Amino acid sequence: MTVWTLGLNHRTAPIELRERFSFASEQLEQSLRALRERFETHKEVAILSTCNRTEIYCAGDEVSRPQTLSWLAESGKTKIDLLQSHIYKLEGVASARHAFRVASGLDSMVLGESQILGQLKSAVRLAADTGALGTTLNQMFQRSFAVAKEVRSNTDIGSSSISMAAASVRLASQIFENIKDTNILFVGAGEMIELCATHFAAKSPRSITIANRTASRAQALATRHGAQTLALSDVNARLADFDIVVSCTASPEALIGLEAVKSALRKRKCRPIFMVDLAVPRDISPAVKRLQDIYLYTVDDLTTVINNAQNQRKGAVVTAEVIIDEGVQKFMNWLSSRHHVPMIQQLNSQADGWRQAELARARKRIEKGQNIDEVLECLSLGVMKKMLNGPLRELHHPEDHQRQKALEAVKQMFLNT
Repeated sequence: MTVWTLGLNHRTAPIELRERFSFASEQLEQSLRALRERFETHKEVAILSTCNRTEIYCAGDEVSRPQTLSWLAESGKTKIDLLQSHIYKLEGVASARHAFRVASGLDSMVLGESQILGQLKSAVRLAADTGALGTTLNQMFQRSFAVAKEVRSNTDIGSSSISMAAASVRLASQIFENIKDTNILFVGAGEMIELCATHFAAKSPRSITIANRTASRAQALATRHGAQTLALSDVNARLADFDIVVSCTASPEALIGLEAVKSALRKRKCRPIFMVDLAVPRDISPAVKRLQDIYLYTVDDLTTVINNAQNQRKGAVVTAEVIIDEGVQKFMNWLSSRHHVPMIQQLNSQADGWRQAELARARKRIEKGQNIDEVLECLSLGVMKKMLNGPLRELHHPEDHQRQKALEAVKQMFLNT
């Protein structure tokens, strides 16, 4: 059994390519089944899809990278040659180490961020519920979760971490002299928007408005922050009312178009609008960025702000890598031991057969009224003879080389206890 990974992330592919391979949560179950059907033999699979990465983890008796790659290319309606130039392909220990680094936040755009761990756990849970997760991938991920916890507990990798939400507030503060004088619109009501709303609310803006496809979720978030709600269908018409717009939904198409933003600028008499698009695929048309008085940032644009703030945590990476390497080695040792499982099962089955046979003889002796001590003596002698028959036969092998090998094995298994 081996493991392999195919993926693309914020380091290997631009956002315009990554958004083609973004799997909405409601699509993942079907995608997992479709991927497994692509393989000729049984394979374990899991798919991790976030705004920064899409990764496919697989396990099987043999690596099937071509099938995995072709399926991913078809899913993103992209030619394989183009995908090849932006994808990473990992196998064995490299695949395991990557999973451990992802879980620990070492491969994230925000070094040490913890959100990816929850996203990875959700991906694993869905794969398990779908029946796509087997023993090997489950072991790898569960061990990666334990290592991630150890990394966070024993290093400073997460200290002073600046998130996407915090970076957005910093950038907004560079455009508006005082965020207290701004009106903010959040489009979406998922985890990322919740984080952003919390960060911006701490600055006490003039007003906060939540727009979401599901009105109940928008109202729940609005209640927590003393905000108003807005129908998602009214966002474009009301853009002119907001100084800051932060969007992160699972919409497959842009929600805020170029003409709507142009109209909003005319109504605002060119007062600037700060916009953050944290969605992949993007919620705001990329063409909006070219407009004067519009400050539009995507997840990739926030990299510089985040990197400048995370230098102080890089020293913790060395310690974290040591913890990860130890965890990966233990997993690989476990994976290697799985090759011997059939022999171990056969050995247990044979020993149990001997035990059952001697028990059957003992019961017959008891039924005939034989003395219990004699029965126990025969039972123990019978088990001992069956257990030692093979080793003793090898110790009397006619070839000296074979006898020597048997001698070393017997010493190791029976005499070194």
